[in-house]
Amino acid sequence: MLNLIQADLFKLRKSAALKLLLAITTVCAVVMAVFARLIPEGSLDAGATGLGFLFSDVNVISILGGVAAGLLVCGDLDNKTIHDAVANGYSRFTLLAGKAAVFSLMVVLLLLPYAVITWIALGTGAEFSMGSAALGFLNVLTSGSSVTAAGAPRMLAVILSLLIVYAAQLSICLPVAFWIKKPVIVVAIAYGFSMLTGQLMQLSARLPVLKHVLAVTPYGENYIFITPATAAGDMLTAILVSAGFAAVMLGLSYLLFRRTELK
Repeated sequence: MLNLIQADLFKLRKSAALKLLLAITTVCAVVMAVFARLIPEGSLDAGATGLGFLFSDVNVISILGGVAAGLLVCGDLDNKTIHDAVANGYSRFTLLAGKAAVFSLMVVLLLLPYAVITWIALGTGAEFSMGSAALGFLNVLTSGSSVTAAGAPRMLAVILSLLIVYAAQLSICLPVAFWIKKPVIVVAIAYGFSMLTGQLMQLSARLPVLKHVLAVTPYGENYIFITPATAAGDMLTAILVSAGFAAVMLGLSYLLFRRTELK
């Protein structure tokens, strides 16, 4: 499996598409921070909150995560790379586990600009706000926290927890990619599902049963709202729930991949 992972990582290092996606998240992270700074400063009207949210991590990664899955899975299914690997003796589970590992690394890589920009921005001590429209790293940025030498380990824990939560949320792209095999449709489903879970999260505030259901998935409201003020136990819960959900998605992907006819 290590050889498969190394091969995929080598292809990604040479991929212009991945470099473009990374450039997009970097630009979006900077724009998000600028909006969050200018709005409380009064340089931008509060009505610009909606526009600023479009550049936030939760919105951008829900699209680019689907794109990443399309590149990694649908692309290799289309160009027969996966077929060749199976023909050369690799088991389907080994192939799938390698793809899942690389996909998670891609998600982390695409989110790193948000983590870095958030860290730098909080280190300035300036005020950041985006109204109530704040999730993920945008929520950390607007939480009123600051980065100090003493608080650095906790901020690292927050970043790690959010990266794992996001990777788990986007793991749903893998079974969809092996099932649909069409990159554009994978992106559409990933983004649509992200919007749906966002609505369900709001609805769960009024429906305790729904709240309990979401709590056993990385879409639970407490997980995407992690900040330095979050208790260590809650961060650990988010990580464990996310790992369990990703394992379920890996199993579902395997069931779909096993039924896929490779010619």
